[in-house]
Amino acid sequence: MSGDDYFGILPLDPADAHLVGRVWDPRTGGPRVVSVRGGQVYDLTDTVNTVSELIDRTDAVDIVASCAGQPRWHLSDLVAASVAEDLTRPHLLAPIDLQVVKACGVTFVESMIERVIEEKCAGDSSRAAEVRTLVLEALGGSLASLRPGSEAAARTKEVLLAQGMWSQYLEVGIGPDPEVFTKAPVLSSVGFGARVGIPTFSAWSNPEPELVLVADSRGEVRGATLGNDVNLRDVEGRSALLLGMAKDNNASSAIGPFIRLFDSAFTIDTLRTEEIALTVSGVDGYSLQGQNSVARISRPFEELVAATRGAHHQYPDGFALFTGTLFSPTQDRGDEGLGFTHEPGDIVNIQSQHLGSLQNVTGITEELPPWTFGIRALHRYLANLLPVEERV
Repeated sequence: MSGDDYFGILPLDPADAHLVGRVWDPRTGGPRVVSVRGGQVYDLTDTVNTVSELIDRTDAVDIVASCAGQPRWHLSDLVAASVAEDLTRPHLLAPIDLQVVKACGVTFVESMIERVIEEKCAGDSSRAAEVRTLVLEALGGSLASLRPGSEAAARTKEVLLAQGMWSQYLEVGIGPDPEVFTKAPVLSSVGFGARVGIPTFSAWSNPEPELVLVADSRGEVRGATLGNDVNLRDVEGRSALLLGMAKDNNASSAIGPFIRLFDSAFTIDTLRTEEIALTVSGVDGYSLQGQNSVARISRPFEELVAATRGAHHQYPDGFALFTGTLFSPTQDRGDEGLGFTHEPGDIVNIQSQHLGSLQNVTGITEELPPWTFGIRALHRYLANLLPVEERV
């Protein structure tokens, strides 16, 4: 995507979308809250200091729709700087800030089966084809219509236990409780154009294109965006207790390009049938395409949100919730039977009709720029934006 081709980043109906993002502004030395109208980007930071604050306001759509004054940036310039990874110019950031980044796993039957395979392989990709055959034979294709937590699911669990094929992934895939974990620390997610990291301690990795719901402090979902829940299959396959090592590394959470706020025409119901397309293009000429059909999710959004926030846990700054993926690549990239894994320089594009396009490039985690702008840095930056008499 070139800088001039900025419409590739936007939803197919940009004139109807209320889009919120963040821009790194070298002039002031920090992040700005912005709204996007076509090719123009408006600075909202004088009205709302953080995206978290904006999402919590009941008039968020009105603020975005009525932004006054001249646009601060052209979207084409921001896209060009982001793709070039030119940190000296204004560029796009992940569109969330103080929200906690949560994730639900094993919410699709197909990806659940792949998690079982990882576990049975103990992270050894060379055994994937053999184990996949054994697992599918044991499951008998009977899981697609199961409602998690139902009596039928409980009976299936008993059958699989008897066959010695039960798994912790089947427990959260068809059991009563979904898997919910913390994906990334506050402010650590990267945005459009940034590199995503694959650590050197992993030899079996893949992208996970996902719908990300954005909720306010009350647990009300106010909008959505796209995300890449970068996954290290060999690490998690060795033990589920290594989930943190598999999921939370430098630049392992990519979110963007923008949050699309819900309004009278775009609601959570719009997203229940969203198709999320994935394309991976390698420097070696390799190409992979995949699809995440949200309609095939095994649990409704409301159940995932309720498992995340409620009387048991609150999020005063809101949260962003990865909802899981149908996509799990089995296509061989190299030797037969080894399946897919990332290589440095892979261009990963995640796109949907209503949410636009999130593009990132894979890099070696240990060689990426370190994450340095955290909550204290944001606090100092925002304090310096206030009039002198209001600074703390």
